Amino acid sequence: MIDHAHDLASVREATDRLLTAASTLDDSAVAAPSRLPGWTRGHVLAHLSRNADALVNVLRGLPMYPSAEAREADIERDAVRPLAAHLDDLRASAERFRAEGDAPADWGRTVELRNGVTDLAARVPFRRLVEVELHHVDLGVGYELEDLPEEFTEREIDFLTERFAGHKDVPATTVLAEDGRKWTTGGGADGGPVTVQGTRADLLGWLAGRRDGSALDVSNGTLPALPPL
Repeated sequence: MIDHAHDLASVREATDRLLTAASTLDDSAVAAPSRLPGWTRGHVLAHLSRNADALVNVLRGLPMYPSAEAREADIERDAVRPLAAHLDDLRASAERFRAEGDAPADWGRTVELRNGVTDLAARVPFRRLVEVELHHVDLGVGYELEDLPEEFTEREIDFLTERFAGHKDVPATTVLAEDGRKWTTGGGADGGPVTVQGTRADLLGWLAGRRDGSALDVSNGTLPALPPL
């Protein structure tokens, strides 16, 4: 069962961790490459701020972004700002998201995100948590997939294996953690069932496109190539 209040609290904690880490940077570090191809750390920070506002729009029943082009333009515009401006924006946009999350609402309603994707309003806080946690890792400032809270890692693996279930480009795949927890995904492409086994951090890294899967053990086939998120 989705507990949006719990997830809102987790977003606040994750945002505090992110702000503490980002505060140790300087302007030159913000302008340096992040772990995401083609993006500086400034791009990552700008995206996080604009995503908070976009999810406020979602909760208000508005379009998440005016358009894909506007989303990209806003990130490019804001990416080059000095660290202080990024930190101010991150704090202010996080506060707007917190305030919207604390307002009385029907959390069982359906909301629309990008590209026609729909979800329950109650899952929006977890979607924000995913953005904050994974993009914190993307900054490359010492916060790794292994540092993510265990509950978050398991829930994100749940979410991603569900997302790829039945995908036309992914063969039937069993995802197996070291402690024996098992997920199934794929099934829309020929081949399989492939078994992919490893630590939860490495499994999440592969599923979320943050690691190449070379640390995983694969049997009954080759490591499936996953579509971009």
